[in-house]
Parts: sequence; C-alpha cells; structure tokens
Amino acid sequence: MGKVRGIIVAGGAGRLDVIATPIGNIGDLSPRARDCLAAADLVLAEDTRRTATLLAACGITRPLLSLHEHNESQRTDALLARLRRGAVLALVSDAGTPLLSDPGFVLVRAAAAAGLEVRSIAGPSAVTAALAVAGLPTNRFVFEGFLPARVRERAAALTRLAQEPRTLVLFEAPHRIGATLAGLAQAFGAGRSAVLARELTKVHERVYRGTLAELAHRAQADADIGRGEITLVIAGSAGAADSGGDTALLARALPLLLESLPPSRAAAIAARLSGVPRPQAYELAQRLAGNRGGMRRGTHDNDAEGG
Repeated sequence: MGKVRGIIVAGGAGRLDVIATPIGNIGDLSPRARDCLAAADLVLAEDTRRTATLLAACGITRPLLSLHEHNESQRTDALLARLRRGAVLALVSDAGTPLLSDPGFVLVRAAAAAGLEVRSIAGPSAVTAALAVAGLPTNRFVFEGFLPARVRERAAALTRLAQEPRTLVLFEAPHRIGATLAGLAQAFGAGRSAVLARELTKVHERVYRGTLAELAHRAQADADIGRGEITLVIAGSAGAADSGGDTALLARALPLLLESLPPSRAAAIAARLSGVPRPQAYELAQRLAGNRGGMRRGTHDNDAEGG
C-alpha cells in the first residue's frame, strides 16, 4: 500500500482519466486526449453512439459503456472495482469537459474518496470558449449551467442572480432561448450587456452581442438564433456592490415567506433579515408572487434539460 497526500492508495490500482472532447471541431481534440482514449481499457460515455463516432473519426476502437445521469450511481461501485483491479478508464461527455453540466461527478468523487488516481486531460469547454470571445470581464465569473425549467424555480434563480456582480455564464436549450432572454431582461434590466454564442467552433458558429432586450427582440425575429448549442455570457450587476444588504439571502428568503404571506409582509420581513432596502425587497416579492400566480393558473414548464 502507498500513501498520497494522506490518502491510502492500493498498490497496482488503475486510473480514471477525465478527458475533454471537442465541442464541435474535431481538430480541437488534443494529441494527449487521443493517446489516452486509445490506451483506455474502457471508455465511459454519456452517449455511446456519439462517442463511437468520435473514436471512429480518430481511428480508435475501444470498448464503450454508457454513463449518464440515470445510471451513474448504479454503475459507480462496479467501476471502482475495475479501477482497483488496475483498469484505466476514460470518462468523456458528449462534448466539452465532463462534469460541467454533464455526468461524472458521482464517479469522480467516489474514485477520489477511495484514493484512486483521477487525472484531468484538459481541453475544450463551451464555458471558456464563450468567455474568450464575449468581450466582457473575465477576471471573475460564475457558471450557473442551465437555469431551472420550472417557472417558480426559474424566477427564484433569476432573482438571486440579478444582483450578482461577476460575469455570468449560462447554458440554454434552443427551444427556451427566447423566453429565457425575455426573462433575463425583465429580471436583470433591459440594458444589461450580454453575448449569445451559438454553435461555438462549428461551421455555423455565430456570436450575437447587445443588451438583453436587444437579444430578446432578435430571438423573436431571427429563428437562427435558437438553433444549435447555446452559451450565454451576461455582464455582472454594476450596482450590486452599492445596493446594500445580502441580496443572496433575500433571494433565498422571499420564496419561502411568500408561501404563507402576502408580498408586502414577506418583503418587510425579508428586508429586515437581509438588510436590503425594503422597496427593492418589495419589487422582487411582487415579481415572484406574479410568477407564482402564473404557475397556479397552469403556466408551468415541466421540461427538464440535461447538460
């Protein structure tokens, strides 16, 4: 037995390689990633059909096993056993870096906790690719992945993020992009700067720049904006640092208070708890209450979106 950074490591154990794959252009697959895929005893893929196409394009033939949100928990113990026996496993997602709105977290966490070697084979990511071309501040940013699909949860998330001072990166499904941009413009302010990057690194790559209101209007007028993989980059709130109070606490407290109190009373209590000015708390409470009412009338979205 060996010891690495205080963790007991079984002698002769294998390795889990977490490999970034192209988000569109196969030329972005690094030579190191190709070598690791070719040497793996087993490739764990979100969609084995898509990964088989990638491997075939690279002239690689390796055994494949699906690993996605519906089976990852059930398969992790067996995969850990293979690693302990010395197998080298390669983990990939459909595109980009695994675990970023994609499966793999359960397995990586379990392998690390077991003292097994987990290695990152770095490469493409839609998050960093979009930030690189957005022209918005990148010294500090926050990645939120996909917003909740249900109306109430989405409204709460937008309220929480409206005062975020860091640049914000989101993924969104094509069929929801128009509604999402409209919701962002309402929650963040119509004049907030944003960039929509579509089909990054692919033949039909497009980058749209403007305010949230301008992008929302364009999404209504131009069907192409809602085609393909979409990454949104949104400027942080310029006034967040000066607004006063804990806006994150406000965003957490209001939905809970609104379950049993009218907006005015909920806002008063939330403002006292968070230190946010009462008018600001009341404005957010009204917005959330309006969305709650819409959901009661049946305006809700049961769609679920994976990364």
